[in-house]
Amino acid sequence: MSEPVVAVGYAVPRKGVPAPASFRRWVAAALTGARRRKPAELAIRIVDIEEGQALNLQYRGRDYATNVLSFPADLPPGLNLPLIGDLVICAPVVAREAAEQGKPEAHHWAHMTIHGVLHLLGHDHIVEAEAEKMEALETRILAGLGIPDPYEAP
Repeated sequence: MSEPVVAVGYAVPRKGVPAPASFRRWVAAALTGARRRKPAELAIRIVDIEEGQALNLQYRGRDYATNVLSFPADLPPGLNLPLIGDLVICAPVVAREAAEQGKPEAHHWAHMTIHGVLHLLGHDHIVEAEAEKMEALETRILAGLGIPDPYEAP
């Protein structure tokens, strides 16, 4: 598989937020772990609470900022581009959750990126059986990066 094309945009100060190279590594790990062999392109936008909340309200009807939003590409038939979609990750929510869960922020950033990419590839966690499969896949991908199981209490 060729390296994924990942465009990272920062709508927040960069301090404490991973560099584009980290996001590219995590996206590549997610794609490999999900056994995607075709080329892939996506955009990641790092946002603040206000933008995260506005997007969550607009697209999911939920009036709060969430950690990651996934927007799978909806390409017209016959348009064969490697675009898989966009991720929006809310920096303050990721930082708060990492602190609450007692884990390094970098580990939580990796988890949220991988989680979002798996959503772009069609994985979901609404039904319990699907949630278990998705969590197991996330855990395996993260382990390959040397990151402990995010679903186990520290």
